[in-house]
Amino acid sequence: MVYDYEYFKKAVYDLTQIDLNAYKEKQMKRRIDTLIAKHGIKGYNNYVTELRTNKSVFEEFVNYLTINVSEFYRNPGQWEILDKEVFPFLIGKYGKNLKIWSAACSTGDEPYSLVMALSKHLPLNQIHIYATDIDKQVLEKARSGLYGEKSIAAVPDEFKKRFFTKVGPSYQISEEVKKQVEFKEHNLLKDVYPRGCHLIVCRNVLIYFTEEAKFEIFGRFYQSLLPGGILFIGSTEQIINHTDIGYKRDNSFFYSRP
Repeated sequence: MVYDYEYFKKAVYDLTQIDLNAYKEKQMKRRIDTLIAKHGIKGYNNYVTELRTNKSVFEEFVNYLTINVSEFYRNPGQWEILDKEVFPFLIGKYGKNLKIWSAACSTGDEPYSLVMALSKHLPLNQIHIYATDIDKQVLEKARSGLYGEKSIAAVPDEFKKRFFTKVGPSYQISEEVKKQVEFKEHNLLKDVYPRGCHLIVCRNVLIYFTEEAKFEIFGRFYQSLLPGGILFIGSTEQIINHTDIGYKRDNSFFYSRP
């Protein structure tokens, strides 16, 4: 079975460019085993055959693997710090043309939240968010901008009224917000990172990675930031030995490059 899973990891990388070695094995294996059992498939080898030949099974697998749990204004207290402290600091230091990267953006809740939050400080047409994710399916959902009531529950009322339209049981985000976000496919473990960022937002994603992979990614984020730039992480995360990378910890969820 060990050899079987080793073969599976190599096959998945060939098919998806997702490196399962970077994820916590016990946790990831449990998720994959559940998915295989759902289809009544016996063994990793047979599942790989199914992934290669069945498009819907393949897309389901990638979507399941990339753990897409997202919502607007997740942990509102942290967004208040962003609004009251981080944005004014960045605009004061760098001016209005901020380069902001929403990494592992999932279904778009986070980059759209960034646009709305920034709209209190800048005109919409001066806001540009670069948003990336490894999963093509969630990027398509992000581009569509259609969300359930639960997803937008934490959005401030002023923004709900201004930027959302009710469509049946769902809510459509406005075109004026959508056009400020550029979505692109990107693999944090493999692809080139953007440079010269003033703010990088990557929240509640790296908890699924090994400590080695996390250290590498946080290091690459550091290189992507300009001096004085800030990394905003999730409430379930911390950067162990952040000083070894070079970060200054501003508070629990914000780290800067001095």
